[in-house]
Amino acid sequence: MLHTHDFPVAVVIPCYKVTRHILGVLAAIGPEVDRIYVVDDRCPDHSGDHVEAHNRDPRVVVLRHAENQGVGGAVMTGYQAAVAAGATVIVKVDGDGQMDPALIPAFVAPILAGEADYTKGNRFFDLEQIHSMPPLRLFGNAMLSLLTKLSSGYWDLFDPTNGYTAIHRDAARHLPFNKISRRYFFETDMLFRLNTLNAVVQDVPMDAVYGDEVSNLKISKIVTEFLAKHVRNFGKRVFYNYYLRNMSLASIELPLGALLLGFGAGFGIWHWVASARTGVATTAGTVMLSAMPVLMGMQLLLAFLAYDIASVPRRPLHKRAPRLARDV
Repeated sequence: MLHTHDFPVAVVIPCYKVTRHILGVLAAIGPEVDRIYVVDDRCPDHSGDHVEAHNRDPRVVVLRHAENQGVGGAVMTGYQAAVAAGATVIVKVDGDGQMDPALIPAFVAPILAGEADYTKGNRFFDLEQIHSMPPLRLFGNAMLSLLTKLSSGYWDLFDPTNGYTAIHRDAARHLPFNKISRRYFFETDMLFRLNTLNAVVQDVPMDAVYGDEVSNLKISKIVTEFLAKHVRNFGKRVFYNYYLRNMSLASIELPLGALLLGFGAGFGIWHWVASARTGVATTAGTVMLSAMPVLMGMQLLLAFLAYDIASVPRRPLHKRAPRLARDV
């Protein structure tokens, strides 16, 4: 049964070239879901028309994009529609059949219980399941997870590209919909944005399922585009969390540590090159003048890192402000 306000669970399904699978995904979504938003992201196979022609589930609402916006743009469209309609929790499921809709209650439960604002899948939780993951994909996910920990501030999460997610409306409605990355970096950028809201994010264990699909996630993209975006997000997060919104001892440790490390390393390299050119051995005092700033800088940076790891949000946003204004 649908409600005009405050229905608990909505599902958003971004659709692009998923005509073969979308009806099966819809059929597998259980009665715990009140509304389903199918977002046709200018699909060349006309997924939206296909759903409207063959679907008989009254919970389904088809939304369309005039131009392709990528998975991020499709999810943001679904989020906005679900929030406006009064959904409490919004689950994102892909339309290609690779995400089991039977897991929806597992993603929703921590949010309704007040334990998290956002949940995401983690295919690395069961070590036995990792053996089924292709080695190249395992390496790529491991590297992305490390970069995501740094840029997002969620040090206890893994598998950042996992797109099986759920979010509370009080977190969704405060997202900068027009700024979130639209395509491959979408899931990772979501974590960065959630951290700036101090939202609590929790991993949900799930099995790794791989069919005959070809991954679009290339190592070259990880090294170039993703690395640059991670560095940008890390800088923004540090500025916002440690200087603009709050000040702490870590706000001093980071720049001072970086300055000392840079000075010590630069001073040491310059004298090492000079010594190699002239053949004159560097004095012990010069070596110590280089080593001490490096050691002190490393200690300060490690202290900042320890503080950052301990600062992972623990109190859910929707518990801190349970009655936020709901007109959006």
